[in-house]
Amino acid sequence: MVSVLSPAEVKLPDGSSTDFANLDVAATAPCLDVVAEAVADLLPWYGSVHRGAGALAQRSTREYEQARETLYEHLGCGPGDAVVFTRNTTDALNLLAHVLPPGTTVVTFDVEHHANLLPWRTPVRIGTPRSPGEAVATLDEALRQVSGPVLVAVTAASNVTGELWPVRELAEVAHRHGARIAVDAAQLAPHAPVDMAALGADYVALSGHKVYAPFGAGVLAGRADWLDAAPPYLAGGGATAGVSADFAVRWHDGPARHEAGTPNLIGAVALATACRVLAGADLSAEAHLVARLRAGIARLPHVEELRLFDAAAPRVGIVSFAVLGRDPDELSTELGRDHAIGVRTGLFCAHPLTRRLLREAAGRLDPSAEPPGAAIRASLGIGTSEEHVDRLLAVLSAPLFGE
Repeated sequence: MVSVLSPAEVKLPDGSSTDFANLDVAATAPCLDVVAEAVADLLPWYGSVHRGAGALAQRSTREYEQARETLYEHLGCGPGDAVVFTRNTTDALNLLAHVLPPGTTVVTFDVEHHANLLPWRTPVRIGTPRSPGEAVATLDEALRQVSGPVLVAVTAASNVTGELWPVRELAEVAHRHGARIAVDAAQLAPHAPVDMAALGADYVALSGHKVYAPFGAGVLAGRADWLDAAPPYLAGGGATAGVSADFAVRWHDGPARHEAGTPNLIGAVALATACRVLAGADLSAEAHLVARLRAGIARLPHVEELRLFDAAAPRVGIVSFAVLGRDPDELSTELGRDHAIGVRTGLFCAHPLTRRLLREAAGRLDPSAEPPGAAIRASLGIGTSEEHVDRLLAVLSAPLFGE
C-alpha cells in the first residue's frame, strides 16, 4: 500500500492532539515513503553526474540516466522525443517558450495557471469556455485565424476547480490545423497516468512536488527537434560539447543541451520513483472522497463550489469554494490553528479565472453579495481520509454560521 510521510500528531490550542488533515496536497504533496527510502539509499553514493570516473560518479550518472529512462517510458514518449529535467512545471514551460521557433504563435485559454499563461511571447488567448465541447469548438475557430508555426498550450486538470480538460480532443483539433500541443500536466499527474500518446500531446510538463517527490525537480518531455535547434536554456558546463581557444562554442544536442550545471540527481531519482509507484497504485478511493466533499459543500447555504463546467464534469481531487460572511484568510487560519486542517486560500496563481468564478459563485449564493477576495481550496490525495473530509465540513457548517 502506498503511503506518505506525515506528522504523527498536531497540537491544538486546548492542549489536545489530533492527526493533521492535509487538504493542501495540490500545492505541495507530502513525500511518499518509498521516495524517501530511495533518496536515503542513494545519498551515500551521491557524486558528480556525467563527470568523474570513480564509483560515486559512475553510480550517480547511472541513476540519473535511469531516472530519465523511467520517465521516458512512464510518460509514453516515442522516437524523436526527449526528456529534459527542470526545476518544476513553471521552469519546464519557460524552457519550451525559450525554444519556440521564431514567429511561433502560442494559443492558450485565458483560464490557465500563470505558468501556462505568462511565458509565451506572442500569445493568442481564447475566451473562457463553459464546457469541454465549447473548448474544442473555440480552439478550432481560433486556429483558423492563425498561420505559421503554432503551439497550443493547455492544462490537463485545473488547479482551481479540479476539472479535467478534453486534452485528447483538443490535440486532435491542433494537429488537424498543423499545430503542436503542450500539456500542463502538473495537476493530472498525481491522480492519473500521463501518457503522451494517449493524450495526443507533443509536450508535457510536470513537477515532482505535485507527485509526492518534493525534491526540486520537474520535467519537460516531448519532441526533440525544437529543443535541439534552439540555443541552450542556460549557458555553462554540461551543455557544452566543446569550447575553442577563441571561445567558439559547440553545444550538445539532446537533453544535455538544456541541463547546464550540476543536475539535481536526488530530485530526478525521486521524481522517477514517484511516477513508477503511482503508476501501480490504487487511487480509486479519491473519487468517493471528492464526491463526499462536494455533496457536503452543496448542503451549506453560505458556501459555494467554484466550477467552470457542468457540475457533473469529471475532475481530480481539487475542490475550491467561496464562503460568504467570513474573511477567507481568517477562516483558513482558524481551520489550521483550531482544527488541524490545512487548506489553501488565495487566487491559486490563476487570478483571472479565480476572480471570475468567485463572482459567479457569490452571485449564486446571494445576487446582492460582494464576492470574497479569495477562495478556499481543499485538495485531496494519498493520505486523505473520510474523517478529514468530514472534519472540514463540520467546521464549515453550524459552528461558523450559527445554524
